[in-house]
Amino acid sequence: MTSPVLFEEIATAGGRKAGLAVLNSPQTLNGLSLDMCKALAARLELWASDPAIALVMLRGAGNKSFSAGGDLHGLYKAMQNNTSGDAWANETAREFFDVEYRLDYRIHTYPKPILCWGSGIVMGGGVGLMMGASHRVVTDSTRFAMPEISIGLFPDVGGTWMLSRLPGGVGNFLALTGAQLGAGDCLALGLADYLLGSEDWDALLARIQAAAWPDSADGASEQLRELLLELGSGHAWQAGPLQRNLQAIRRACDGDDFLAVCSGITAWAQSDDPWLKRAADTFLAGSPGSARLSFTLLRRARLMSLADVFRQEYIAALQCGVQGDFQEGIRALLIDKDKQPKWNPSSVEQASETWVQRYFQPPWPEGQPHPLTDLGTSAG
Repeated sequence: MTSPVLFEEIATAGGRKAGLAVLNSPQTLNGLSLDMCKALAARLELWASDPAIALVMLRGAGNKSFSAGGDLHGLYKAMQNNTSGDAWANETAREFFDVEYRLDYRIHTYPKPILCWGSGIVMGGGVGLMMGASHRVVTDSTRFAMPEISIGLFPDVGGTWMLSRLPGGVGNFLALTGAQLGAGDCLALGLADYLLGSEDWDALLARIQAAAWPDSADGASEQLRELLLELGSGHAWQAGPLQRNLQAIRRACDGDDFLAVCSGITAWAQSDDPWLKRAADTFLAGSPGSARLSFTLLRRARLMSLADVFRQEYIAALQCGVQGDFQEGIRALLIDKDKQPKWNPSSVEQASETWVQRYFQPPWPEGQPHPLTDLGTSAG
C-alpha cells in the first residue's frame, strides 16, 4: 500500500528542519480522500509542537495538480447507500466533512509558516488547503477554480468565506460559473501571494535547505517571504481574463437580486469573449439549486467568522447529501458520464429563497450540539 500522503523532514543549514507533505494520488489528480485528510491533520499537529520544525510545505505528487478536489466517488457511494432521506444517517459524509473542515481550519490558524505549492490544478478541496496557507505560491500552470455548481454542491471548505470577501460581484461570478483563474488573476484578487515558474520547485527547495531559519515563527515567515520574492523576481504576472472583464463582472454579478445576477451571466452565452462564454455555458449547464445555495451562503458568510462559516457549510454539505442534486451531479459527470444531469429544481426561478432554507436546518438530533462547536476555541 502506498501512503496517501508522503512526509519528509528536510534538514536546513541552521539545524532546523522543513516539514514537507506531498499529496500522493497523482492518478486522481491528488483528490482528497478521508485517509489523506486524517494523515495530514495528524502530521500537522506533530509538526506544530516540534521546535525543530521551522516551516511546513504542501504540494501534490506529479506535475499536473496540487489537488483537484475531494473523494466524490466515495461520497456518491455513501449517498446511494443512504436511502433514509435523513442527512444525519450518512456517516461517511459526516466524518469526511468534519475531518476535512477541521484540517482546513487548522491550516488557517497554524502557528508556523505553511507554504502551499499551488501549481497545476487547484480546485475544490485543493483550494481549501491552499486558502489558509500563509505563503501561497502559484505558477504558469495554475488552474484555480471552485466548480461545484457542475456537481450540485457549493464552494465549501471555507470557499464561501473566501468568495464573500472578494470585490463586489466577483465571488458570485466564481461560485455560479466555476470559472478558472490563472496565476495573474489569483494574485490580483489576493487568492495567492507569490509567482514562481512551474519548474522552480527544486530551486525553491535548495534555497530553503541552504537557509538558517530563526526560532520565531514570525522570523521564519518573513525570511520565507523574502526568499520567495527573490526567487520570483524574474517572473512578471500578466493580467488574466477576470481582470480584463472585471467591470462587466461587477456590473452583472453584484447586488442582492439573485435572478438579476443569473440573467447577467446568461447574457454572456452570446459573448465574443470565449472565457465569458464558457462561464455562461457552465452556469447554464449547472445546478440551479446550487446557484441559489451558493448565492445565499455568500450573502450570509460575509460578516461571519471563519469558524462560523465552516459550521454553516457543514450543515449545508450534509443537506446536499439528501437533497438530490449532489448525487445526480456526480452521477452525470463521473459515474455514467452522460453529462445529462436532471436537476431538481430545474430552473433558477424554482430555486426560490424559501426553497433554499432546507439547507440551513441542522440534521442532527434536537438538543445535540453542532459537531464543530469547538472550532475557533482552544480545543479547535
